[in-house]
Amino acid sequence: MQSLLFLLLFTSFIFLNSVNNVNAGITSVFIRDEWPSVDIPLDNEVFAVPNEHNAPQQVHITQGDYDGKAVIISWVTADEPGPSKVQYGTSEKNYEFTADGKMTNYTFYKYNSGYIHHVFVDGLEYDTKYYYKIGTGDSAREFWFQTPPEIGPDVPYKFGIIGDLGQTYNSLSTLEHYMQSGAQTVLFVGDLAYADRYQYNDVGIRWDSWGRFVERSTAYQPWIWAAGNHEIEYMPYMDEVVPFKSYLHRYPTPYLACKSSSPMWYAIRRASAHIVVLSSYSPFVKYTPQWVWLSKELKRVDREKTPWLIVLMHVPIYNSNEAHFMEGESMRAVFEEWFIHHKVDVVFAGHVHAYERSYRISNIRYNVSSGERFPVPDKSAPVYITVGDGGNQEGLAGRFRDPQPEYSAFREASYGHSTLEIRNRTHAFYHWNRNDDGKKVATDSFVLHNQYWSSNLRRRKLKKHYLRSGLGRIASY
Repeated sequence: MQSLLFLLLFTSFIFLNSVNNVNAGITSVFIRDEWPSVDIPLDNEVFAVPNEHNAPQQVHITQGDYDGKAVIISWVTADEPGPSKVQYGTSEKNYEFTADGKMTNYTFYKYNSGYIHHVFVDGLEYDTKYYYKIGTGDSAREFWFQTPPEIGPDVPYKFGIIGDLGQTYNSLSTLEHYMQSGAQTVLFVGDLAYADRYQYNDVGIRWDSWGRFVERSTAYQPWIWAAGNHEIEYMPYMDEVVPFKSYLHRYPTPYLACKSSSPMWYAIRRASAHIVVLSSYSPFVKYTPQWVWLSKELKRVDREKTPWLIVLMHVPIYNSNEAHFMEGESMRAVFEEWFIHHKVDVVFAGHVHAYERSYRISNIRYNVSSGERFPVPDKSAPVYITVGDGGNQEGLAGRFRDPQPEYSAFREASYGHSTLEIRNRTHAFYHWNRNDDGKKVATDSFVLHNQYWSSNLRRRKLKKHYLRSGLGRIASY
């Protein structure tokens, strides 16, 4: 009996010690029975073209201003220009207002795009459902969207985070799971359509199919865009050498509202969050336009009004996967100290086709002559999360570096999406959900403490409190 009691106590001690060991990161041993990472055929219903002649398609919206009282509504007409006009109002089928926009198109090799419409709709009321109508006659289509609540420090809001989506069956699983999450806006960390995996006219065709593919979500809620490497489309063999040509024609951003000089980097405020979007593939070293803009934008952040400071980029700063290892090092060297000084809460990135979450760590003490050689715990640092796991045709990045670095808290090579649910100025709940062959499985979660308000309310040690949750753990940061 005494031997059995001793064994139970010893086992409990080992378990609790492992749960509270702050340096014990998890590399998930889950191995998915992967669906084929091939693009869905163009004749599949998920890419269906609206029936009526010249009906608007590829409808998507994004935030149109700095504070969430405007949207940019975009769509494509394939056959003829048609009007760049949006009718909208707060009652279904009753459109009190109209807004006019502009139309553009472009060529890529011998592909001619449809007529791409962008309409800026402003003067909206906060926390209001708007119905809108685009197109004319029998070809008209109707949608709706919800504006965010008025900006304030304790305004709850739920974001979805998706990256590297593509248009495979895995991509469809991610999209459908996200749409069941209850999130209100997508923070998209780059690599949209993967059209550059094709050649010649098929590049443009796959941009069109992707626009129709995601319309089920993008027509009804804003997606906040960041660009990735698959948007560059530098293809000299086709005489296409203008970077981001397709992306910039199709997906506008509200960069002018935040005094940015380029649509590739910008910032918005939404509910209780200040969101900064950076471009990993635009110049960012000292004195470049992006560097100058970010130095000013971070000073504009008012944590009394928007306590949550979130950064989006494509290439992760911290990554322990063999895929794209250390590609974010140059941006880390430039911006990491700023992130810590301004108490950024979380940095979301994509690029690596796997999931990974870091502890709060930094490497700002290192320099080429002296200093600490490795990242160290830093209570002022953000949490870095890689979500390049949307489901594209390049497949999963399944080779993690061994041993797992001390900065890495949880990692798994699976497809999925994340949500960040802000509850008030001090706490938010984060979840990563794995796509397990068509099923959504909650896998990694933690409670995120706000860097500005939590540190002002009390001095907290860099201590994690773990609760068992699926394969991962619920940690408190």
